[in-house]
Amino acid sequence: MNSATHNDKSNWYKNIVLFLSSQAISLFGSSLVQYAMMWYITLSTESGVMMTIYIICGFIPTFILSPVAGVWADRYNRKMLIVLSDGLIALATLILAILFLMGFDDIWLLFLMAAIRAFGTGIQTPAVGAILPQIVPKNKLTKVNGINGSIQAIIMFVSPLVSAALLGMATMEIIFFIDVVTAAIAIGTLLIFLKIPLHEKAKDKQTTSYLSDFKLGLQYVNSHDFLKKFFLFFALFMVLMAPASFLTPLQVARSFGDDVWRLTAIEIVFSIGMMAGGAIIASWGGFSNKVKTMGFATVIMGVCTFALGSVPNFWIYLFFMGVFGVAMPILNTPATVLLQEKIEEDYLGRVFGVMGMISTSMMPIGMLIFGPLADMVKIEWLLIGTGAFIMCLSLLLVKNHVLIEAGKSSG
Repeated sequence: MNSATHNDKSNWYKNIVLFLSSQAISLFGSSLVQYAMMWYITLSTESGVMMTIYIICGFIPTFILSPVAGVWADRYNRKMLIVLSDGLIALATLILAILFLMGFDDIWLLFLMAAIRAFGTGIQTPAVGAILPQIVPKNKLTKVNGINGSIQAIIMFVSPLVSAALLGMATMEIIFFIDVVTAAIAIGTLLIFLKIPLHEKAKDKQTTSYLSDFKLGLQYVNSHDFLKKFFLFFALFMVLMAPASFLTPLQVARSFGDDVWRLTAIEIVFSIGMMAGGAIIASWGGFSNKVKTMGFATVIMGVCTFALGSVPNFWIYLFFMGVFGVAMPILNTPATVLLQEKIEEDYLGRVFGVMGMISTSMMPIGMLIFGPLADMVKIEWLLIGTGAFIMCLSLLLVKNHVLIEAGKSSG
């Protein structure tokens, strides 16, 4: 038993290359479809309401499922959960491709597809967050999470370009089939090549109900002061981030001009920033205290948000958008690693499930607050205000003794 675990740890490099490769292939196919569906709805309806319905369909199932999926990630084989969720999405995509080929191309089918994809993502996210500490030594988690962030940023940069090119040359069905093939490759890689031992809780016979397991997870969070403060910080941060995340394209169109190249430029510059940020945190590793690294990144994001609301020149605006992108992985990576290092393995899935609920609910709540305000006051004022609040939040973060204590490296 011990020798198998030791052997697995010594093979961690091969395992993580296989795991991240399979995730990248799967994410690339999913992103192609995501963008294709979004543009198909935009071009065929030109309706803001239809886009809102599509976005809601992509958020709500993940939010609803996150607590249950967190319990699953602690109870069952995490690798198989990832495989099953990928398989579910691929099967739904295949059925959709066949329906489109037969001439059934109603918009509501795409809404249903967005919901199924969100359902699959809801299952997968806690499992991925919880599985990494099983296959990566603790002292390599920051590097691996940073590399993973960079890979995701590269895919988010490349996939809209490839998706747009494919839409110009091929039909929606072809893009759906590409996603099915990439999912099959990813599933095959995980099943055939990746060997991950079961975590302890999954080996035991489950004697408690899902609800009592979820309650135990909430009690675990409640009994750890640093977790309560950590989640409170993230909830407030996500709400304050909503204007910078969702209203900047509208701001650019209103203040600088509605040329398509401007809207494309802010997306590209932000993606390049995220790639660079992922590489920086992977090689640098952050300060010795992870919470100080998070505070540093939060200050930068606050300053950038404030600047996006106050700079008069579009090129300077783009510069701050790029720096904003750089700061994103420098915040997210140590936050993820902090949870992976500090949480007992049996509770990892449920804690990441709670994190999933916060990340999928707080930004839409922020939009419910700031979206209507954007039609009453200038978006610039919303950015200046939220930027100032984010800077104050970073100060509260680094001055909190409980969080600073939790942020110290564990060996």
